[in-house]
Amino acid sequence: MSSHISNVRPAPDQVIVDIANYVADYEINSDEAYDTARNCLMDTLGCGFEALDYPACTKLLGPVIAGTVVPNGAKVPGTNFQLDPILAAFNIGAMIRWLDFNDTWLAAEWGHPSDNLGGILAVADYMSRKNISEGKAPLTVKDVLTAMIKAHEIQGVLALENSFNRVGLDHVILVKIASTAVVTKLLGGNKEDIINAVSNAFVDGQSLRTYRHSPNTGSRKSWAAGDATSRAVRLAWMTMQGEMGYPSALTAKTWGFYDVLFKGNAFKFQRAYGSYVMEQVLFKISFPAEFHAQTAVECALQLNGEVGSRLQTLEQIAEIDKIVITTHESAIRIIDKTGPLDNPADRDHCIQYMAAIGLLKGNLTAQDYEDEAAADPRIDAIRSKMTCVEKAEYTRDYLDPEKRSIANAIQIFFKDGTSSSNIAVEYPIGHRRRRGEGIPELVKKFKINLARRFDAKKQAEILELCLAQKTLESMPVNAFVDMLWQG
Repeated sequence: MSSHISNVRPAPDQVIVDIANYVADYEINSDEAYDTARNCLMDTLGCGFEALDYPACTKLLGPVIAGTVVPNGAKVPGTNFQLDPILAAFNIGAMIRWLDFNDTWLAAEWGHPSDNLGGILAVADYMSRKNISEGKAPLTVKDVLTAMIKAHEIQGVLALENSFNRVGLDHVILVKIASTAVVTKLLGGNKEDIINAVSNAFVDGQSLRTYRHSPNTGSRKSWAAGDATSRAVRLAWMTMQGEMGYPSALTAKTWGFYDVLFKGNAFKFQRAYGSYVMEQVLFKISFPAEFHAQTAVECALQLNGEVGSRLQTLEQIAEIDKIVITTHESAIRIIDKTGPLDNPADRDHCIQYMAAIGLLKGNLTAQDYEDEAAADPRIDAIRSKMTCVEKAEYTRDYLDPEKRSIANAIQIFFKDGTSSSNIAVEYPIGHRRRRGEGIPELVKKFKINLARRFDAKKQAEILELCLAQKTLESMPVNAFVDMLWQG
């Protein structure tokens, strides 16, 4: 006999309602959050400008049908593309994530909250141009910063206690959820619309982490977030056309997200939504490296100054007994790799590769992941000497909400009995605890990336604007994007 299942629609899941309440009603009153969001906007756009130097990225950009220009469409910064907001979100999202150089959030789940800018900026630009064509006021850059703060918060708070990677799902699901919520608001949606749209984002198909792990690591990890934020715009758009939602998308027995994809477990929450994540977010400032390795590379750069002269030839490397990388559990789980590395996406997720480059060169750039650089036999010779060891204290401090350290240490032992210093770095330069040191370097990084796309006069104009908080906040989004466009 079949059991009776009620066809009475329940109230919407509280998790989704809480997201909608936050997006629709919560007022951000943190000057620190807005200041950090402005720096995040600069840095994220700069990452996209650098990615435009890489054909592997640019081959995926532009309209589906070459030459298509959408009237009042969203403009893609650094390019001459003007696209519908769904495709523009993919373009912007793929650019900013391509080189693994934008911001990071580390908790039970990892991710890059500025990935959401793909959908946010595309929709805000489109809505501004549409509003102007209808005689209405455009959105301002402050609307973009507010949406960024809220998207960061949704993605980050969900990540604090809920590990999607442990059930095989990729963290870009959180980009899709966060982008869907804030983009629906930017499109003019109310609280009910946000609930409906977010429910569709949870019901949607979710990406597996296959492309981030051996033996399948590949370039999809560079465009997966663009795909997620673009899909979010699509779902929000459909909702605003009156498409229905699914109230128990998470909790429905047998068919809901929890039972199908989360081993029957409900989400856990450490804190309510506010502006915590944007204030605490980690910037990748010095080098494009998976964030669990950032401090390891800082250690390697210091060791290059100490013993780099003993590491320059294969004969010298043969005199190394071992290199010990002391690290935290998440780093071992994600980026501890031995054996061949097949492509740049594989290499920038290998702690041994990144540290080896730092030891050899005293630097690390995106070019160091390309095939030509990787052909240097010294890199694998050094990698073969490396061992990763977990330190329980590093793992505890990584998970401590008051510390959020990402600690690594490196020491080199030579066959003659000598050894290097044991260099340890707990907090990377992009950490909140090192903001005073980090932000000037972030601005330098932005200047370098502006120079990749714009002449000196335009570089100076953009930089001056981006450093002026109130002036930038009050600027219409379309006027801001026009400054960054090359049509």
